[in-house]
Amino acid sequence: MSVAGFKKQFFKASQMMSEKVGGAEGTKLDEDFKELERKADVTSKAVVDVIGKTSEYLQPNPASRAKLTMLNTVSKIRGQVNSPGYPQPEGLLGESMTKYGRDIGEDNSFGGALVDVGEAMKRLAEVKDSLDIDVKQNFIDPLQAVAEKDIKDIQHHLKKLEGRRLDYDYKKKRQGKIPDEEIRLSLEKFHESKDMAESSMQNLLETDVEQVSQLSAFVESLLQYHRQATEILEEVTERLKERVNEAQSRPKREFKPKPRQSFDYGDEEHSNGGYAAGPVSPPAYTPGEPSCKALYDFVPENDGELGFYEGEIITLVRQIDENWFEGRLRGQTGYFPNNYVEVIVPISH
Repeated sequence: MSVAGFKKQFFKASQMMSEKVGGAEGTKLDEDFKELERKADVTSKAVVDVIGKTSEYLQPNPASRAKLTMLNTVSKIRGQVNSPGYPQPEGLLGESMTKYGRDIGEDNSFGGALVDVGEAMKRLAEVKDSLDIDVKQNFIDPLQAVAEKDIKDIQHHLKKLEGRRLDYDYKKKRQGKIPDEEIRLSLEKFHESKDMAESSMQNLLETDVEQVSQLSAFVESLLQYHRQATEILEEVTERLKERVNEAQSRPKREFKPKPRQSFDYGDEEHSNGGYAAGPVSPPAYTPGEPSCKALYDFVPENDGELGFYEGEIITLVRQIDENWFEGRLRGQTGYFPNNYVEVIVPISH
C-alpha cells in the first residue's frame, strides 16, 4: 500500500472511532437517498431469499438441491437438458410400485393396480423434471443474475461511499491543517460515490418489469405442471375404477382345505407315535367314559407319548400327575400334556 493509501485508511479509521466513541457527527445523507437505500435493501433481501426458498420448494432434499444449482452450467455446456440429473421422489416410488406389481403378477388385481399407479408416478417424475428445468432457467437464473451483478454493484458503491464520507469528514474537521484543495477533492469523490450508489440502486428498482415477467414465467410453469399432473392422475383414477369394478364382479374363490393326514401307528412295537399319511377315521370312544377334547395338535417327541390333532376326542385312562394324562386313541395308549386338552368327562376317583 502506498503512503497516500495508508494515510487515507488512517483518516477513515480515525473518523470512525471519533463518531462511535466520541459521538462526533458525520455528513448526513439526504432523506431521498435514505428512502432509496431502504427500498433497494428490501428488494435485495427479497431477491436473495426468494432464490433460496424457490430452490427448497423444488427440491427439499439438500443433495438434489445442490445438483439443481449446477443445472445452468450443465445446460450451457450441453445445450438444453431434459433431466436435472437427480431422481425425483415420484420416480423412485413409481419404480418400486411397478417392480412389485410385476412380481405379484399383472393378472392379480392388486399387482395390476400397482403397475398402473407406478407408471403414472414415473410420468409425474418426468413432468416434475420439466418443472425444475423451466423454473431454474426462467426464474431462478435471472434472479441469480440480479443478485450477482446489480446487488453486488450496490453493495460495492455503498461501501465506497461510506469510506469517502469518512475521509471527507476527517479532512473537513481539520481544515487549516489540511490543504483546502485536498478537502475539495475529497468532497468531489464523496459526491461522485453518492451519485454512483444512487444510480445503481435506481437501476435495481427500475427492473420491476423484468422481475414481474419472471414471476409470471414461474407461475406459468407451475400451472403447466399441475395441468399435466392432473391429466395423469385422472387417467390412472379411471383405470383404477375399472379394476375395482372388475374385482367386484369376479366371483370369489372359496378356500377348500386339503384333507388332513391321520396318525398311522403301524407296528406297535416299532412305533414312537410319529405321523404317517392315512385317511382320517372317526374317533372311537364310549359316551360317558372319561374323555377329553384336543385343543391343539400335539406331535409326540418321545417314546410312549400319544399324538393327536386339534378337535379329536381322547379316552382318558388315568392322570399321571398334575401335568400329564394317559389316554387312548385309535387303539394306541400313551401320555400327553393336560394343557393341550379340555376335559369333557373327568376321571372318577
